[in-house]
Amino acid sequence: MNAPDRRSALALLDEKVIACKRCPRLIEYCRAVAKAKRRAFLDQHYWGKPVPSFGDPDARMLIIGLAPAAHGANRTGRMFTGDRSGDWLYRALHQTGFANQPTSTSKDDGLTLFGVRIAASAHCAPPDNKPTPEELRTCRRWLEAEIDLLADLRVVVALGRIAFDGYLALLKDRGQIERRSAFLFGHNQVHPLGPGLPVLLSSYHPSQQNTSTGKLTEQMLRSVFENARRIMEPAAPACNKMQS
Repeated sequence: MNAPDRRSALALLDEKVIACKRCPRLIEYCRAVAKAKRRAFLDQHYWGKPVPSFGDPDARMLIIGLAPAAHGANRTGRMFTGDRSGDWLYRALHQTGFANQPTSTSKDDGLTLFGVRIAASAHCAPPDNKPTPEELRTCRRWLEAEIDLLADLRVVVALGRIAFDGYLALLKDRGQIERRSAFLFGHNQVHPLGPGLPVLLSSYHPSQQNTSTGKLTEQMLRSVFENARRIMEPAAPACNKMQS
């Protein structure tokens, strides 16, 4: 698939994600949060629906998070935008040359990613940040479709255990790996998956629970993307062209 066709296909996929209503509990919660709002954002219009992936359509690295934050991406409509987890993630991506700026506050703030696309295990904000196993399985169809379109992937970064397990389950169901148990989750761990598959990198999620306790530091997160660049560059140098 050439670049224009891939862009069109990803745009169509994003539209399907936004229109999805397969998980009534999550749709109801997203709408309820968007109506009630948080006091600090009372003057803002909330997105309040499934949040599509974001980034370079020619990505060689795919980052998989957990789900949109209720008052973050569920408010702004862009993955990891407008919350503290996003502050950590985009700062690390900027420091390692994958983003043009270290902050992400709105869909119109000029953020551009280089060779990177950001997806999620669940595209709707879940109550208490906990999608059910069934909701994760239902949403996995979108991740699978996205991976099929991103033919140049060299690295998949799973932020957190849920993203790690979900991605491996997808590969197991497709017959691309034999056993999920062969891969153990750990921070900044490299998991070669075999011929024709991108390398899997596991990382702690930059959630406030992890960052405020010191379980994840800025250097630890930055090291994940430094490691990703080392993996990517021998086969395909990082893209210098700005794309979003």
